[in-house]
Amino acid sequence: MELLTYEKSYEKKIKDYHLSAEQLRFTGTPKECVSQSETDANRHCILALENHELVTFFVLHEKEGVKPYAENPHAMLLRAFSTDLHHQGKGYAKQALLQLPAFIKKQFPQINEVVLAVNVKNTAAQSLYKKCGYVDEGVRKMGRKGELVIMNYHFK
Repeated sequence: MELLTYEKSYEKKIKDYHLSAEQLRFTGTPKECVSQSETDANRHCILALENHELVTFFVLHEKEGVKPYAENPHAMLLRAFSTDLHHQGKGYAKQALLQLPAFIKKQFPQINEVVLAVNVKNTAAQSLYKKCGYVDEGVRKMGRKGELVIMNYHFK
């Protein structure tokens, strides 16, 4: 699996990415995220490709984006994390999360923490994040779609 920053040449892959109604309860679509990143230089759309297919997508949001969730100026927010409907259950999300620290260290060397907000009802995602080293430090926030569990990954 390869993690890559979005470029216009990946537009067709974004259009062909599918999320279920259940997934859409908790996350935004890659198409919406790419659109937002075009007007916000602090949002970085990341694609996880397996054999040239887009299997997992997420956004790394720095500076203002992370402020509601962490006071650390060297933290980055992981948001809109999803796996394409046709590729769920194959371990791609876990693989992407495990590769993420090395990717961030290379692309954003000033970052020493990743923060994410996951819906309290999305227990499957919480479990996955815990398996990948994210810690629930007991912080909760209210989001547009309900209560959020704030989880952190601290770089060693």
